[in-house]
Amino acid sequence: MKKSLIILVLIGILFVSACQPLQEDISPEIGSTTGPLTDSYPVAEPTDKKGDLQMLNFIKSELTRETNPNVDEDLIKALANNNTAFALVFYDQIRNEEGNIIFSPFSMSLALSMALAGAQSTTQDGMLKALNFNLPEEDVHTAFNALLSAIEISQEQSAPGEDDGYFQLNIANSIWSQADFNFKTAFLDTLAKNYGAGLYTVDFKQNPNSARLAINDWVAEETEDKIEDLIPEGAIDAFTRLVLANAIYFKGSWMHPFNENLTIEAPFYALDGSEITANRMRLLGKDLMYKRGENYQAVSLPYLSSDFVMTLLVPDAGAFHEVEGQLDQAMLDNILSSLLYEKVDLEMPKFDFDTNINANDPLIALGMGDAFNPDVADFSGITGDESLMITDVLHKATVTVDEEGTEAAAATAVIVGVKSAMPEEPISLIIDRPFMFMIRHQPTNTILFMGRVTQP
Repeated sequence: MKKSLIILVLIGILFVSACQPLQEDISPEIGSTTGPLTDSYPVAEPTDKKGDLQMLNFIKSELTRETNPNVDEDLIKALANNNTAFALVFYDQIRNEEGNIIFSPFSMSLALSMALAGAQSTTQDGMLKALNFNLPEEDVHTAFNALLSAIEISQEQSAPGEDDGYFQLNIANSIWSQADFNFKTAFLDTLAKNYGAGLYTVDFKQNPNSARLAINDWVAEETEDKIEDLIPEGAIDAFTRLVLANAIYFKGSWMHPFNENLTIEAPFYALDGSEITANRMRLLGKDLMYKRGENYQAVSLPYLSSDFVMTLLVPDAGAFHEVEGQLDQAMLDNILSSLLYEKVDLEMPKFDFDTNINANDPLIALGMGDAFNPDVADFSGITGDESLMITDVLHKATVTVDEEGTEAAAATAVIVGVKSAMPEEPISLIIDRPFMFMIRHQPTNTILFMGRVTQP
């Protein structure tokens, strides 16, 4: 029995540092608790690589995530549309880089939305603009909670696959704070109610590296070791005060697995016209959602939960830059709304690559400059302290596509420092040239991953 594996790991990290030492007082309350409940989080035994780690104190609030948020469907749809708009404008910012691209706009939106809960004044305005949110800030968080709930529900929609495959979806959030740091109740309330994050207390001041290793261990555990050593040495220091993390683990099979025996070596033509030999998978005579556009073809491949699909956008030979440059929300909406079931003979390359992105410049270009500016950055909604600013937004992602399914992982670090009718004959789609792809949650039209393949 063959099984496919998809790991979509969406990690949002917020490092909060101060330009000067903060007061040593700490609020005993998290959210609306009258007294915190504590537990411990087991950290791996020390190794030569990870060093000396200790059991961590875990504070749980009586205020838990609202698992059935009463949110209007139009609000969820608006947030999903905003997230799609952000995915496309961010892609437009980075598409001039050479080579393959993979990133998770959902991871970035979620991580930055958690940071948004503490942003004030023009910093908040700039973040809303950069993320393409046209919702009031307070609605963003309740809508995100409802959107996450809708995605979680789709785990129950899996159907039997041809090879008895597997589907699973898990989502986890956490907060990591300096043990003597005083947070605003409203900030913690927002994160507890909408993101379900518990609070681990660590000692960034005296032992920042041990705190870094503990967070890396949590990330690795929540992602089945697909993301290891997320936070590099030196990224956390004695001025760090807060880390917000979210992880999504998605494991599943193609609804229609490719037959490994049909995979062949075949040419792939790169953007510069050079010919590359690639392993080309073949899926013959399957009913797939398909569209032939003016200078492109599009097709969606369902996973075992058909709520999740990989949509491929394949420009005609010589038209890649034209189509890539034209791709906006209106064009994408038109493509997705006009996909129809057709019988398709699909041939596409296997691919496996990763991307590292420093998102500072793209986010500043999109309007988030105040958050990076030490003179005007305002994250006083976190603590009341006005000396916090974002210093870096780092993003890593990886993707592997083969006959059985998709494996993808992504991590985002937001570092805050100082200041139709079936034709009789199948349609033939041979992908022997650069193309774009999206891993999407169909009911909410949420893009989890997006990228392009110019050289498999």
